[in-house]
Amino acid sequence: MLEESEQTNCMVCCCTLINKVLMIVFMILLILAILFGNSVTLTVILGTKHFHTPQGYLKASLAVADLAVGIFVVPFSVYAEVSFMIPDYTPEWTTNNSLTTTFHPCNFIGPTFAGCTLVSITTIFLLTIERSIAVLKPLHKESVITRKRTSIFIVLSWVGSFFLAVSPILYSNDIVLEYNPCSRMCNYAIRSGEHSTQAWNILLLFPAFDFTLLGATVIINILSLSSIRQHSKRRKHLAEADCKSVNTPTFSDVKAAKTIGTLTLAFTASFTPIAVFVVGNVVGNEWCNFSFFAFWILATNSCWNVIIYSVRDQKFRNRAQQLLVPSHMRNSSNT
Repeated sequence: MLEESEQTNCMVCCCTLINKVLMIVFMILLILAILFGNSVTLTVILGTKHFHTPQGYLKASLAVADLAVGIFVVPFSVYAEVSFMIPDYTPEWTTNNSLTTTFHPCNFIGPTFAGCTLVSITTIFLLTIERSIAVLKPLHKESVITRKRTSIFIVLSWVGSFFLAVSPILYSNDIVLEYNPCSRMCNYAIRSGEHSTQAWNILLLFPAFDFTLLGATVIINILSLSSIRQHSKRRKHLAEADCKSVNTPTFSDVKAAKTIGTLTLAFTASFTPIAVFVVGNVVGNEWCNFSFFAFWILATNSCWNVIIYSVRDQKFRNRAQQLLVPSHMRNSSNT
């Protein structure tokens, strides 16, 4: 019986070790995908004059936020998980007395992830507004959407997002940042033994703010796509009548609006599990396994943007191919 028990414990240990190794491999691959994809996006946008537009600036801001997740947030989770695998070694910031340590890494990593997520949501909202003006009011596009105004809104989105990210720990002593063994990330949490209604209400501000912006973004996208459909019908009639209208959006504006719609759909799908998890926590559910999938689905979204741009935007795809594929290989494939 003793031998069978030892064999069972060994099998459990091996399975746990294999799961941890696979998890770390997944995290490392995600880091590489985020860094590669968003580096390509920034190189294409900043290195191509065609993309030096308000829309291009917003996409660059979105890529920087995603890069920060790949540089700071995910690598820290890799470091934490590798640390837990080292025998007889427990990082000081993971113990029960971690709040008394000189520097708690989660005090930086947690707000960084939250701030970058809020920047992404805000930027997608601004992209939607920019595209809706181009589609609904094409004659006013150049006068309303300028580089200077766009740059100001980008700065405000970063400042506002990171202020909102640190506000829970600034305005409530009951809220702390800690490394969660379930989600494998730095999360906001209520101090043990505390049951502050105010603290829970503050934590609910995140999903409330995010879903308000996402809801507005979805509504604006629906209006823009409906307008695009009407313009398509109008163009068809004008083509049959051999006439032209100056009050219709260009083909590139229509294409860009559909791209932003796809971007909004992808981000909404990736963020929804987090909102469900936060609300579940407030009502008393822990959902350990679900928290892991929720947070990492959101983190995975940081490498999707370049894929969406490559599929939806031919000019972006061609420029990316020029950067990634050597000229002699392109010439040989063309011949």
